[in-house]
Amino acid sequence: MFAYQEAIKNHLFSKQSWLSNLVPGIVVGVVALPLAMAFAIASGVAPENGLYTAIVAGFFVSLFGGSRVQIAGPTGAFVILLHSIVQQYGFDGLQLATFLAGIFLILMGVLKLGTMIKYIPEPVIIGFTSGIALTIFVGQLKDFFGLTVTTHGTSFVTKILDLYPAASTLNVPTTLLGLGSLILIVVTNRYLKPIPGFLVALVLATVIQSICKFHSVATIGSVFGGIPQALPSFHLPHASLPLILELIGPAFTIALLGAIESLLSASVADSMIGTHHYSNHELIGQGLANVFTPLFGGFAATGAIARTATNIKTGGNAPIAGLIHCVTLISFILVLAPCATAIPITALSAVLFVVSYNMSDYKRFYRVLSTAPYSDRFVLLTTFFLTIFVDLVVAVNVGVIFATLFFMRRMAHSIQIEHATSASLQIEHISNVPKNIGIYSIEGPFFFGAIGTFQSALSGVNPDVHTLIIRLKHVPFIDVSALDSLRAFITTSEAKTIHVIFCEANELVEARMNKARLMDAGKDCRFGRTIEQALALSQNRTNV
Repeated sequence: MFAYQEAIKNHLFSKQSWLSNLVPGIVVGVVALPLAMAFAIASGVAPENGLYTAIVAGFFVSLFGGSRVQIAGPTGAFVILLHSIVQQYGFDGLQLATFLAGIFLILMGVLKLGTMIKYIPEPVIIGFTSGIALTIFVGQLKDFFGLTVTTHGTSFVTKILDLYPAASTLNVPTTLLGLGSLILIVVTNRYLKPIPGFLVALVLATVIQSICKFHSVATIGSVFGGIPQALPSFHLPHASLPLILELIGPAFTIALLGAIESLLSASVADSMIGTHHYSNHELIGQGLANVFTPLFGGFAATGAIARTATNIKTGGNAPIAGLIHCVTLISFILVLAPCATAIPITALSAVLFVVSYNMSDYKRFYRVLSTAPYSDRFVLLTTFFLTIFVDLVVAVNVGVIFATLFFMRRMAHSIQIEHATSASLQIEHISNVPKNIGIYSIEGPFFFGAIGTFQSALSGVNPDVHTLIIRLKHVPFIDVSALDSLRAFITTSEAKTIHVIFCEANELVEARMNKARLMDAGKDCRFGRTIEQALALSQNRTNV
C-alpha cells in the first residue's frame, strides 16, 4: 500500500492532521537545508542541486513510498559513489545514472524484492557505511582548514598524501569558523536537542562571515556563484546507448544502496512509532523519486534515517510532514536564496564531519570485530578497506560474495549423513531389520555445497548390503545439484546391484524429486512415505 493510500484509509489527510504535521514538516525542512547543500557539494555538484533533490524526492517518496513518515533526499551513503561518477561523466552522467537507478528500483519493487534486500549481511552494511564515513571525513579536511591542495589523484591514499605538503597553507579564519561551527553543532545537539544544531551553526557562521567579510574564506557565493532564486526547469539528461551501457553498473549500485538505506530508514521508523511499512511500495516510491529528480536538476536520493527520525520525534505521523518539508525548502529558495551566498564552505564541512561520525557507527563496528565469528570479521574488514582503497561498487559486490560463500560453507558443514544402528532403530521401535539392508539419514539442507559430504559418507557402503534406505525426514529443501547427485548415486548403486529406496521426505522435497523424475533413474528405485513402508518395499524386493 502506498503512503498516500494508507493515509487516506486512516484519515491522515484531515484538517487536524495537517495542523499536527505542520511543525514537524517545517523542522525537517530546516534540518534538511544544510544537509542537502553539504551532500551536494561533497558529491561534486552545486548546492542548489541538493535542494532540488530534497524537494522532488521528498515529494514522491512521501506520497508513493511505503512508509507514512519517510523523509527522502540526498544522503551520505551516496557521496563517494556520486563524486566518482561526476568526475568521470560529469553532472549529466550523474543524472542519467540516477534515472537508470530509479528504473532499477521500480523493477525491484514490482518484482517484490523488498524483503530480499533485508538479507544483505550486517557486516557488509557496517563495512561500507564506515568506509564511506572515513572517506567523507578525509575529503572534507581540505575545505574545513581552507588548505590549498595540489591534487595528484582522487584515491584515498593520494588525498591523504596531498594533505601533508598543504598543511602550511592552513587558513586561520576558515579554520576558526569551521571549529566554531563544529562545536556549535555538537553542543546544540547534546544540550538543546529540539533545536537543529546544523542550522544554528550554519546561520551563525554565515552571520559572522557577512559581518567580517573574510576574503580568504570560501563561501557558496565565491565558489558556486550563489543559489538561483528560482525553481529548476524540466531537463532531459543527455543519453546515448554507449553511455547507458557504461552507467548500468554504477546505476545498479545506486539502486542497491538506495534500497538498503531506504528500507533501513523505514524499519527504524516502524520501531519508533509502531507501524509497518510496505517494503515493495517503498522501493517503487524511491524509484519514482530517482526517475523524476534528475529531470528537475537533482541527483540520487533515498530515505534519510536522521531526517525521518527528526520527523517522528517532533510529532510527524503522516505524509503531510514530508510535503511540508518540501514546501519549506521551496520557500527558502524563492525567498532566502540570496542569503546563502555568504554561507562558508567550512561550516558545511563541519556538518559533514558530524554526519560522517554518525555514519561510522563505531560501536557496532567494534562489536562485530570483538564478538562476531571470524567470517563476519573478515567480511567487515574486507568491505571496509575495499570501500576506502578501491571502490564502493567493488566493496559491496565482494563483501556480499564473501558473505554468501561463508554462509554456504556453514550450510554445507551443517549437513550430516548418519548410518542407523540397531540401537538407534530400537529407540524408534524398529526391529528385525535384515543385515543386507542399510539405513542412512540425511539431516540438513541438501544443496550443491553438501554433495561432497553425501558422496563421502556413502562411498564405503558394506558390500553385503543389497538395499539402501535413504531417510529424508530432516531435509528442509533440496536443489537441482543435489538431485543430480542422487540420480548419479542411484545409477552407480544399481550397477552394483544395490537397490535404493527414499522415504519420509516433506512435501516440498518430494515434489521436487517427482518433478525431476528421480525415480526413473533406476528400474528398482522406490519411494516410501514412512520408514515402515520403505522397509516393507525392501523386504518385498529381497523376497523377490
